[in-house]
Order: sequence, then C-alpha cells, then structure tokens
Amino acid sequence: MSEWWRGSVTYQVYPRSFQDSDGDGIGDLAGITRRLPYLAELGIEAVWLSPIFKSPMADMGYDVSDYTDIDPLFGTLSDFDALLDTAHDLGLKVIIDQVISHSSDQHPFFAQSRTSRDGEKSDWYVWADALPDGSPPNNWLSVFGGSAWEWDSRRRQYYLHNFLPSQPDLNFHSPQVQDWALSVLKFWLDRGVDGFRLDTVNYYFHDAALRANGPLAQRDNRPPVNPYELQDHEYSKSRPENLGWLERMRDLLDHYEGRTMVGEVGDAPHRNVQIMADYTRPGRLHMAYSFDMLGPEFTATHFRSKIEGFFNGAPDGWPMWAFSNHDVIRHATRWAEIGPHKAVAKLAAAMLLSFEGSICLYQGEELGQTETDIEFEELTDPPGIRFWPDYKGRDGCRTPMVWDAGPQGGFTVGTPWLPVKAAQLAQNVAGQTGRAGSVLEFYREMIAWRRANPALVTGRTQFLDLPEPILGFTRAEGLACVFNLSSTPVNLTVEGQIAPDAPQQSADLVGSVLTLGPCGFAFLTGADGTPPECRIARP
Repeated sequence: MSEWWRGSVTYQVYPRSFQDSDGDGIGDLAGITRRLPYLAELGIEAVWLSPIFKSPMADMGYDVSDYTDIDPLFGTLSDFDALLDTAHDLGLKVIIDQVISHSSDQHPFFAQSRTSRDGEKSDWYVWADALPDGSPPNNWLSVFGGSAWEWDSRRRQYYLHNFLPSQPDLNFHSPQVQDWALSVLKFWLDRGVDGFRLDTVNYYFHDAALRANGPLAQRDNRPPVNPYELQDHEYSKSRPENLGWLERMRDLLDHYEGRTMVGEVGDAPHRNVQIMADYTRPGRLHMAYSFDMLGPEFTATHFRSKIEGFFNGAPDGWPMWAFSNHDVIRHATRWAEIGPHKAVAKLAAAMLLSFEGSICLYQGEELGQTETDIEFEELTDPPGIRFWPDYKGRDGCRTPMVWDAGPQGGFTVGTPWLPVKAAQLAQNVAGQTGRAGSVLEFYREMIAWRRANPALVTGRTQFLDLPEPILGFTRAEGLACVFNLSSTPVNLTVEGQIAPDAPQQSADLVGSVLTLGPCGFAFLTGADGTPPECRIARP
C-alpha cells in the first residue's frame, strides 16, 4: 500500500473541461464526482486534478489567491470532500496540483509584500532594485514572453515572475515561506488527499546573486517563436538549494501513510535527465513527471534514449511518463502522420502502458481525442494570444471532454468556456463504450492487462537492439514488447509466441517470422518462461 504509486496509472482531469453540473459552461467538482465511476471502470489507480483553488483565473487557476479554499467556479470545500470520499469508495486515489512556486498578485501575501521594503512579508517574494539605467536587474525571461521582471511603483523595485506579471514568484530562500508552504501541504494531507503533483518543481529557488543567464545552443539559425527558448536558464531555476526543500516536503509526507509527490520537471534537454535523477533520489520526490515524450519526436531511438537515460542516471529514482497533458498538442494530432488515426492511438497506448515507470493519461486521450482547431477570437490562453499565429497556445488541448454526440458533447447544458467542435464530437465516450475495436475499449483492455502483469508494473527494462522503426524491449522475466513505429510493415524473427490474451495490433506470427503491419505491435513470451529472442528477419 505504501508504494501504490510505483507503476501506477494516473488520469489527469482538467477541471474546467471535464463535466459541468450547473450549466455555467465550466466544469466543476460535482461534475467530476458524477463521472468518477467512468474513471474507475477505465481501470486507473489515481486521479490528478489540475488547480481548483481560489484564483483570478488569469492563468486558468495556476495563479492562486487562496491555497486552502476552492474557487466558487468549481464548488466548495464540501464538494471537494464529497469527491474525495466517492473516489476512495471506488478505490481511486486523488492527487491535487500544488502551485507554490508563485502565487497570484491578488494573494494577500503579495499585497503585504509590495507595500514596504521592511514589512512583515517584505521578503516573501523576489524583489530587486533597478540597474542604474532603470532596466531590470538581469536578463531573465518569462516563459510567457518578455522580461521576467515587473516594475512595482509602490516598492519602487522589480519583482520576479517566471510566468505572467500577475504571477509573482515566492522567495523560497525565506524559511518563513518554506514553513508556510508546508502548512499548505499539511492542510490537504489532513483532509485526506493521496498526494501532490508539484507544478514547476524546479522553479522554487532562484540564484540569490541574480547572475545573468547565458545563451542556449540552437539547433538552427531560425529564431524561436518565444525568445525564452534562446536562454540556458541556469540561474533562474533548477538551483541546488532546491534539493534541501524537496527533502523537507518529503519528510512531511513520510509522516502520512501511502502519500506521494510527483514533480513536474522542465528544463533544457542537456540538463533534464540529471535534474530528474537528482530530484528522485531517496528522501526527495517519489516521482518526476517528464516532458521528454510530449514533443513531436516519434522514433524508437527517442523513446529508448529517454527511458534508458533516466534509469542510467537515476537507478534509485522513478519516472512518470506521459504523451499528452494540458500544455501540449494532443499526441493523436502530433503523431497523425504515422498512420491511421485509430491505429496510431492504440499504438501509443500500448507503448506508453508498457513503459517502465508510472504512467499519466490526459483526459480524452483514451478516446483518441484530437487537438481542437481554435480561432483567435476563441482564445483564452495568454501565451496563445501573445504569440499567435505561430503558437496558438494551449486551448486546443483543453476543450471540453466529449461524453456523447449530443449538444456540447454532454459536457454542459450551457455555453462551454471553450468550443466543442465536430471533429471532437466524433470521439465521444458513448459512441465507443462497448464497441469492439474502439480506442476506449482498447485502453480499458491495455490498462487491465498491465495491472494483471507485474512485469509491466515494476519489471526492469532491457532494450533489444533492433533497427528503426522498431522499438523492442523486455520487461522482467519472460515478456518482450515490440512495436512498429511506422506505416510500413516489418518482419522479425522470433523464438517465442504471442502472449495469450495479450493486446495486439496488426501482428501475425507464422513459424518464427513475426510480421508487424503499419503501427503493429505484439507482446511475446518464451516457451520456457525466458524472454523470447527477437531479431530483424533477413530475406
């Protein structure tokens, strides 16, 4: 029980878009509670809720103004307690987002901090004087564009914001800030939550000397859409002081049975694996949530390098892998060129759910849901508005969950906060439930098969030396997993058999020759319980 999270499957709910219960067009806690039986039937172990706390919603809840109360858009603390009780009755764990690297500028603490340089909370945020010419203290940039520094006329200083100017960064160099953050975590642990997803977990500390960031080597000479990608953010995040803070949080969680922390780690590719390794060493995070598989790359070499890289760098650590989330283009759209939509969706599911580590699914992923084409006048996402049209923001992956083919997809009886369009209506729950061959039924089958096979939950991985486009590896004893990451059939010579009752797609074993058709995959066992041998078939 204490390590239920190891090898588990978590389902990310974006509360604004899951289920509306009161007709205002915005999803809420009562709606989520109503749909929890669906998630239990899917077979997942845990539900992760994106932020539900009081907020001005400048960044859709990732700008918190009260960390111990629910925003009225979503309901009340009583609604949260009801959700938690229902989830636990269904055997589901509940993980909630914690956005404590920064707050809203509407938080009372920031209102106090900006009034005086020597007040009670004057050092609770990151303040610095202007340079002699009036410019910001250094060259740090905001993820959402422009300088990471905003001038405040009341203090006559700049304050740091790694995201929107209305999201000032808390100063974790202050012991009082750390103590307060621990009190927030304790509030929710005492309420019964099973863990936390820690937003921007490597942003808590900044370089106290405010040293300037250097440039990041670029792949080509074309400037990126967002200049943030031009910097190596060595000094504005991922600082060594962060490790001690992670240990303080872990010490708190260790006083509660069966709780977990997964940290969202985002940094430059050359630093990301090392950060994940450092953050998941014993006594720190239970898991690190990786961005490594949230991009356009879809090659065997890519996936192998990320999994091997993590476990080579962090043999005692544990990753959480995901293909989609609320910040990136849905993978059914990112990888659409690989093959037919349904085949690609099932291939992705089979791969992800056979990887060593814990797994996170994003709502609608189990339907093969695609990215919504959002028009400029429909946008709500600040970076999408700022960087349009080359970057359309994150609204396209945040549109409402589609439960049926009726008006608004069964999400609301009102006007949804983001549109439900025909392409998304086609991928609905009612239309796939109980339908043989649907993406939803495949997810249910694949999750159940993973949970029934300890080798897929906690077994170690040994990659097979197979050429592109074939990804192959063994998990623990006796199980081999092979995937064709292309639209061209491939042949393998194998010594073994397709595992009985195992999910498969476009796989045909005749004698010792396994043919994997476009987006084909198979799970193989050896006759004597040892992993079957697999090698490329020669003409």
